[in-house]
Amino acid sequence: MNTDKAYILGLVIGGGVWGNAEDVFRIRLPFKQWGSYEVNPKRAGDISRDVMKMVSPLFKAIYNISVSYDTSASGVWNILCEGDLSTLKEELENYGIKCEGEVRKTANINNIVPELVDDNLKRRFIAGLADTIGSTKQTHRRFNDDKQMVSFEISGFEFDFVCSLCKLLHSINCYPDQILWNHPNFHCGSNPYDRKWKKGFKLRVFLDQYEKFGAFAFVSKALSAKENQALEKSKNQGIPCNEREIKMPSVTCVHCEENSELLPENIRGGHYLHNRHVCAVLQCEHAPYGEVQKLIDKAEYCINPFPVLVKATGEEIDEIIEADPLLKNRSYQTRNVKISDLYGLADNKLMYGKSGESGYPVKKIKLALAYLIAAKTDQLNGSRPKGSKDKVIKNYLENHPDSEVLMFVPEILTPMIIRMGAYATLIGPNNPKVYKNLIQNCPENRYKIKIRKITEEDLK
Repeated sequence: MNTDKAYILGLVIGGGVWGNAEDVFRIRLPFKQWGSYEVNPKRAGDISRDVMKMVSPLFKAIYNISVSYDTSASGVWNILCEGDLSTLKEELENYGIKCEGEVRKTANINNIVPELVDDNLKRRFIAGLADTIGSTKQTHRRFNDDKQMVSFEISGFEFDFVCSLCKLLHSINCYPDQILWNHPNFHCGSNPYDRKWKKGFKLRVFLDQYEKFGAFAFVSKALSAKENQALEKSKNQGIPCNEREIKMPSVTCVHCEENSELLPENIRGGHYLHNRHVCAVLQCEHAPYGEVQKLIDKAEYCINPFPVLVKATGEEIDEIIEADPLLKNRSYQTRNVKISDLYGLADNKLMYGKSGESGYPVKKIKLALAYLIAAKTDQLNGSRPKGSKDKVIKNYLENHPDSEVLMFVPEILTPMIIRMGAYATLIGPNNPKVYKNLIQNCPENRYKIKIRKITEEDLK
């Protein structure tokens, strides 16, 4: 192992795509609009120079492989590697890396990490990953432009690969700020019926932290990082994972695909309250185990066995209710409620509950109202209103002060329906006293919990 080979391994694992040809291999750079000749011709020129002036000589010197490239108008680049690939393939297979299809979807780097014996080797390997899948789009930020990130975008379901990369970053004092795991609890936390959760992983590090301890070999990536940092008012410092506090997260639903066969066995079937809850289940030495345990001890306040919020057409909501006996066999009381009355309530209040801790969250009701108004007034971007919930509702009330919605409230605490015109929403109730009885511990892992299906008997 040397620094050049470490970098090439990072490139290949981050972007490598193997096809059927014996003498052609490509490294896909998913730069999309970021690397488009049409959107940013100067950056596209920098990328082409990076490929030919930096990547090409390395492949030639180490593997005697010739490098060229192609690109599309949308900004997807391919580094084309041609020649005798047998040595590269053999080395990858010796590390347990399959030379089939998209490498990062199945990669495991546990056999590579022990050979990265010093910080220079680690940085060069990580630089190869960063140059391929380390996104420096300005939209990768925490809340605002003052907290810019580099986001490692990883396909597939290899949780162990993500965990290993996180530990590798820790070893050079580059502490990840957040991991968005490829799991329905993180991609579909409100709608348990949404099956479009397979969106990959995102491992995010403060750009300031990465610049201090990591590296980009591509000049185009380094320049982009500088542009993003210029938007910041102050420097951001990462915190070691085991020193972090965990705030009470938002309530998430129990998703229908928590038992998906796509998930690895040690993750499958579990319900996850926070991104670092996954780290604890994966037994990472950097996980904040004490904080995770505090969260598990209050899990009934973080879960909902029903939808948290489903936004759809009235017909789609009817289909959901018809398919679930617990929702279908209800007696619903119909209420005409003024939008202005609902908007005047505090976000942290609960409605129509049976106790002080149970009921329908006003904040979710307002989000539902914003969706219904936006749908009616053609202000939707997908299922999201164009603007904040408060702005959408307030603007509508200025012209329609006496407008109402139909609320269908069940006789027991199952989801409530709100309708307006052709659209409707489902809102699940908070009910921690009942939900606590649904939580099951897993004997094979003290930090893994499962949520059993709720029954009518639980709600009596």
